Amino acid sequence: MTEELVKTPEATTPELTDTLTSDEKAKALQLAQTLDMSAADSVLTYGSDAQKNLTDFSQGVLDRVQNQDVGPIGDALTELMGNLSEANPNELIPEKQGFFARVFKRVQKSIYEVTAKYQKIGAQVDNVAARLDRHKETLLADNKMLDGLFQQNLDFFKQLNVYIAGAEMKLSDVRNRELPAAREVAQASGDQLDAQKVQDLVQFEQRLEKRSNDLKLTRQVALQQAPQIRLIQSTNQVLAEKIQSSISTAIPLWKNQVAIALTLLKQKNAVAAQRAVADTTNQLLQANSEMLKQSAVETAKENERGVIDIETLQNTQANLIETIEETMQIQRDGRQKRADAEVKMQEMETELKQKLLAMADESVPRKNVN
Repeated sequence: MTEELVKTPEATTPELTDTLTSDEKAKALQLAQTLDMSAADSVLTYGSDAQKNLTDFSQGVLDRVQNQDVGPIGDALTELMGNLSEANPNELIPEKQGFFARVFKRVQKSIYEVTAKYQKIGAQVDNVAARLDRHKETLLADNKMLDGLFQQNLDFFKQLNVYIAGAEMKLSDVRNRELPAAREVAQASGDQLDAQKVQDLVQFEQRLEKRSNDLKLTRQVALQQAPQIRLIQSTNQVLAEKIQSSISTAIPLWKNQVAIALTLLKQKNAVAAQRAVADTTNQLLQANSEMLKQSAVETAKENERGVIDIETLQNTQANLIETIEETMQIQRDGRQKRADAEVKMQEMETELKQKLLAMADESVPRKNVN
């Protein structure tokens, strides 16, 4: 049968066999010879090992895709953007400071707070960058693994091509040689057994054609998995490049700009502090000169002033004269009152004596003239 399959021009499928190597063609011919109408399961089991391998492979690819969680990468990138967004450029604009104390206390405190905040954000950014770098390495490792899967899928595709080529070889041989020959024998003999053989060949041809179509469908699955694997690899590569860009470009640029902004902030605050020192010094000099002027004027006024003011002497003398005059008036009034009292007392004494004499006269008994 082998020689017959090789010698029969119609026993091959040019479109498929042209893509096969010589070893693959020999393998296809060998597989075609295993298809025997007398063996009930030869068609059923034909290519089943290749189908099973591809099924297991497809399940493995599916498991890897399902287990490949890119969520942490997105979360890390989102966290990175959140940390970078916490850096408020307005915080790097120095506040207006009006007084000496606020410059040396509040300004320094503001610088320390902003610096500490950016140091904290920087540490968080470094932590996220380290996580992203690990994710990048994982993505690159996955791509290497997917290269292996792609090659394995290609091997399955080629293996299915060999099985399909073998089936097509056998179909061509049945259709072009075995079935016409069996019909010719049956028509010539009119034997029922020969007619049954023709029917068996027809059934065999139909089952083999269906089996060949099943293998072609399986090959189509392998064919579709190739771009799917490449698409996964492309996505991984894009994510890895995005991570690399963030780590190598965005983060260093952000740190550089923050360092420059903090340096400028410190410079501006130093200038503000120096300006405040000068303003405060001028204010102190102005205030001291005003105080000196006021003190000098008041001292000069007090120096020119006598120990006792003339107004005070005038008031004192006026009070003294008034006191003397009032004292003399009181003395005059006193003498007059004493003189009046003496006269009054003499009158009272005279009146008292007269009254006593009168009483004495009345108490002496008079003599009776008779």
